[in-house]
Amino acid sequence: MALDSITLYHLIRELEPLIIGTRIDKIQQPEKEEVHLLLRSAGRNFRLLLNAGSTAARIHLTEKSKDNPVSPPMFCMILRKHLESGKITGIRQIGLERIVKITIQNYNERGDLQDYYLLLEIMGKHSNLILVDPQTNTILDGLRRYSHVLSRHREVLPGKPYIAPPSQNKIEPIANEEQWISHLLQYNFNRKVSEALLDLFNGLSPELAREIALRAGLEPDAILDTCGEIDLSRLFQAYAHFLLQKDSAVLNPCVYYQSPKQSNLPLAFTFEPYEQYLGLARQQTQTLNEAVNLFYEAKTNYNNTEAIRGSLSKVINEHLNQVSKKCQIYESALTKAAKGLGYQKYGELLTANLYKLSPGMKEITVEDYTDPDFKPLTIALEPNLNGIENAQRYFKLYNKAKSTIRNTEPMLEAAREEIAYLQSLALSIEQAATNQELKEIHQELIDQGYISGKHARRKGLAELATKKTSPSKASAKRKEQDKQSRPHVYFSKTGCPIIVGRNNRQNDRLTWREAKPTDLWLHVKNIPGSHVIVPLGDKQEFPDDSTLEDAATLAAYFSQARGSSQIPVDYTHVKHIKKPRGAKPGMVVYDQHWSLVITPTKENIERLLATEETE
Repeated sequence: MALDSITLYHLIRELEPLIIGTRIDKIQQPEKEEVHLLLRSAGRNFRLLLNAGSTAARIHLTEKSKDNPVSPPMFCMILRKHLESGKITGIRQIGLERIVKITIQNYNERGDLQDYYLLLEIMGKHSNLILVDPQTNTILDGLRRYSHVLSRHREVLPGKPYIAPPSQNKIEPIANEEQWISHLLQYNFNRKVSEALLDLFNGLSPELAREIALRAGLEPDAILDTCGEIDLSRLFQAYAHFLLQKDSAVLNPCVYYQSPKQSNLPLAFTFEPYEQYLGLARQQTQTLNEAVNLFYEAKTNYNNTEAIRGSLSKVINEHLNQVSKKCQIYESALTKAAKGLGYQKYGELLTANLYKLSPGMKEITVEDYTDPDFKPLTIALEPNLNGIENAQRYFKLYNKAKSTIRNTEPMLEAAREEIAYLQSLALSIEQAATNQELKEIHQELIDQGYISGKHARRKGLAELATKKTSPSKASAKRKEQDKQSRPHVYFSKTGCPIIVGRNNRQNDRLTWREAKPTDLWLHVKNIPGSHVIVPLGDKQEFPDDSTLEDAATLAAYFSQARGSSQIPVDYTHVKHIKKPRGAKPGMVVYDQHWSLVITPTKENIERLLATEETE
């Protein structure tokens, strides 16, 4: 969801009394398309975020600081030169355009007090942040520089005059209902009402146009041709509520989510509840700035998490492809070698029939004394070899085949174990919910030698790579790395806790360090998945049947078999679990166990997930 004109209008009204009169203490550019102004005033400091990105252009106050590059970008240096220590004297929206003009009063190079304009243009992929000298209307610099090669309308280059973005030639707010309706009736009658509103009138976004149609009692896809006089009048009243009565609007900001459990990915934010989002989980906020900040921070965290997830998955898939190719080569070699085991019989039959062999023969048919019926067997010969040499040739081929099998079988077994391990990592990456979980998987990949410097520099994994930081920040980073994510904790119908590991390292920690030898351990049979622990009392051998079924349901849900039916789940006591020497994280063996087959139902899964213990 983009920051539309009306929401921006209300946001600027909210920010104005807070930042007018503040001084710019510091200017930072932590990201390529984002600038932070650190403001100070009597008794209170603010951090004003200005983002000119193509997908998240915005302005709002934030409390979250970000790491800055070692060398500040040129645009940041220009802003510092002209704006640091300056006083913000004004902030306003240009008409109903998505352009914010911040006026800063500061001393110039000659020591004269003058105004500077910092203009944030929110225009999708054409968004920009431009510093302008209003005395000469000259651009001092822009976050994005471009010449007439990219834009015939204007140039954004130092020293060039500032020209506003091209007008969309839409109709400004009209207070006269008849005149407003007449404009609407001149539009294509076969188009949707929301499309007509969006194309004709300034200040509307697709979401707001749909909301106006809904508040007028129309369906979201209603056609203009089906609207009567009452419908058109209701459309105007809904339009007037948002556009004409905006100065007297009472804000009730909120953020919408698909469901309460999916709070990591918000869908929209609004300055008052929207009818089109009825039925979605809604979170009220005290201020519109808080709603905007919450929405974009959650979106940014989600996008960063998905970028890291994608990069880690790419590493896993690369290694899976390599190991799978090795498996195919080993299997092909074993298949070929298995055929060579029959050459021993050929050698023995030739040795027993040496008297029948003579140089130059290409084949010989002999009785196969290993066959109960003594069936004849034809053996190919090398004409240039005598009988003994032909027999020795077959014995050599047999020994070679036996040696191939002896050497290849362990390599095939190791490759299959590695595939199982990589599949378990892929599952952990897919099911990871936080950056901390992905960091643990990233560290595991480093420990196991799957990630080298090349992979650590890939986009996404760069988020996890080590950066140069000050000693205090480095200490804080070490403390953060020392934090370990906790496993899932759910509760069965009877209130018994069920603990589920989130990744391989956590599975190891859960099974070998935290669980008691007498606790119950569950895992899907021969399928990558989480270790599941059911804590038991000192004299308790097994949990009740309901808890066992719930634990098996969670073991199936947190496995590669999620969504399947008739899933076999093994369970045993922790004391029967063994870890082979040199085994990779999460890999265990066990012999004494019991099994049950489970088909998880949606109702049971939702019931169990709803009981998760939060930190």
